[in-house]
Amino acid sequence: MKNTVVLLSGGLDSATVLAMARQQGFACYALSVDYGQRHHAELAAAARVAKTLGATEHRVINIDLTAFGGSALTDSNIAVPEHESSGIPLTYVPARNTIMLSLALAWAEVLQAQDIFFGVNAVDYSGYPDCRPEYVEAFERMSNLATKAAVEGHPLTLHAPLLHLSKAEIIQQGIKLGVDYTITVSCYQADEQGRACGVCDSCRLRRTGFELAGVPDLTRYRNA
Repeated sequence: MKNTVVLLSGGLDSATVLAMARQQGFACYALSVDYGQRHHAELAAAARVAKTLGATEHRVINIDLTAFGGSALTDSNIAVPEHESSGIPLTYVPARNTIMLSLALAWAEVLQAQDIFFGVNAVDYSGYPDCRPEYVEAFERMSNLATKAAVEGHPLTLHAPLLHLSKAEIIQQGIKLGVDYTITVSCYQADEQGRACGVCDSCRLRRTGFELAGVPDLTRYRNA
């Protein structure tokens, strides 16, 4: 089995990606990042997902992005939006995907892994600039310029299998692979029990995805 690093947030998308990587025969090393996010319950969800879907190992790295703030997910003075808005939303965390992918790249090189999987999505992505196809291509190019492994003939492939899928299509794929979405947490302001608010961008995308996929939404909502 080839090794791969899978970025695992504990949400719906990353759980699906882990299942996809396992289905392709990879030994999956799941990496989660505790960056001071408001929705800390997602890290407990990531541990559940890693165990349930058979990750070879699951590690949590601590990087305190609250030191910079600038996002509703890392700054308690910025409220999580509960209504749709245009442009890049307040839940965008500056450079988050770049930081997380850099950590995954470092671990992949140590593991002699030539593959990284992550759940970026350019369809239902809420306007984040680091979820675009151009970004994925650019990070892969950078990785193959910056690492000893690539320079010595072992280039890295950055897999983003959800990139062009709708949320409904992601859910349908996951159901086929046996993903239990009840153990995932997507909400930007989930409580300590992992119950979702039902009104943030992530909750709206998730709820609509289940509706369009024709799959019952068993997400635990606080006001249900």
